Amino acid sequence: MHTNPVLDRLGSYPIAELQEKARSMRAEGRPLIDFSVGDPREPTPGFIPEALKDSVPVVSQYPTTSGLPELRRAVADYVQRRFGVRVDPDRNVLPTAGSKEAIFSTPLAFVDRSADDAVIWATPGYPIYERGALLAGARGHAVTLSGDFVLRPDQIPDPVWDSAAIVWTNYPHNPTGALASRSDVEAMYQKARSTNTWLMADECYVDVYEDVLPPSVLQVAEDGVEGALSYLSLSKRSGMTGYRSAAIVGDASAIAALRALRTSTGTASPEFVQGAAIAAWADDDHVAERRGIFASKRAVLRAAFEQLGYEVVASRAGLYLWVSVGDDTAVAEQLLRGGVLVSPGRAFGAGGEGFIRLALVPTLEESEHAVEVLTTCLTGN
Repeated sequence: MHTNPVLDRLGSYPIAELQEKARSMRAEGRPLIDFSVGDPREPTPGFIPEALKDSVPVVSQYPTTSGLPELRRAVADYVQRRFGVRVDPDRNVLPTAGSKEAIFSTPLAFVDRSADDAVIWATPGYPIYERGALLAGARGHAVTLSGDFVLRPDQIPDPVWDSAAIVWTNYPHNPTGALASRSDVEAMYQKARSTNTWLMADECYVDVYEDVLPPSVLQVAEDGVEGALSYLSLSKRSGMTGYRSAAIVGDASAIAALRALRTSTGTASPEFVQGAAIAAWADDDHVAERRGIFASKRAVLRAAFEQLGYEVVASRAGLYLWVSVGDDTAVAEQLLRGGVLVSPGRAFGAGGEGFIRLALVPTLEESEHAVEVLTTCLTGN
């Protein structure tokens, strides 16, 4: 008996190990403020679970891969409001059961393993780009980021571009909170088009920002969003992590390929969840309220680290604070002994060494309390 050797090579999912450590501490009754995993503690806005309850049918039947027409229309309407881009809800929109599973499975539709196709992603970054690519049989190419943590075309060698099936971008960026400018996004799109490479933009944090509105690949793409897909999510935007509800928007031929793939896997969001998603995509007020809460947490924690002499790098949007600390493992262990769980930057791949990531998920009150723990642990006072 054997398993896929790629699984052995990749090992366990780094974030899962952190979650297990947090569960263990809680089971022991130890106090813990958990900044490790991007799963916010604020309640889901009440109108969303109400919409879900109203959508539960008397008779349960299989959802379709394409999703409800009303949901595709709600996503298309959101795209027009947010980005000023018109898309066809039937040809350019595909609902998914969260963005993680959609990102993971995407290479299965576009990678030709017999052609030695490459998939490009940035590191430090979300581990799922690598895992999906390698398990689909692609040759992986990771680009190590530094400085402002923005991936740009010239960081990728021309031979890699020439063999690439997919290049992944992720802005606002996980784990650093970095932002790419519109010109950065356009440069990546144009290079991808010139090399016949699919540009897959993970934009699940695009509605979590402070003073600068994050751009989307949808805004720079050619008519019909040719050659590009945007992966959008309700998890952070609407506090719906447990609902597993997202959407892919973009190139009609790519959407058709993914629809065919997902019909084979049977992966589809339950229709009562789709009912909740329709309500969430249609409302922007709750999103603005959540942005304000995350901004308050970021301000409290940023001020604390800076007062202690630590540099907060990037961290202009998204759900994360990225702090330069020197030995990230030692600092993470030091904070854990004090009851604060953070992620060492190396958990997100090469380039993460020397940083810690704090996900802005505890409440504002908990974040304020964490400042006391941070000060005690990092100063010894």
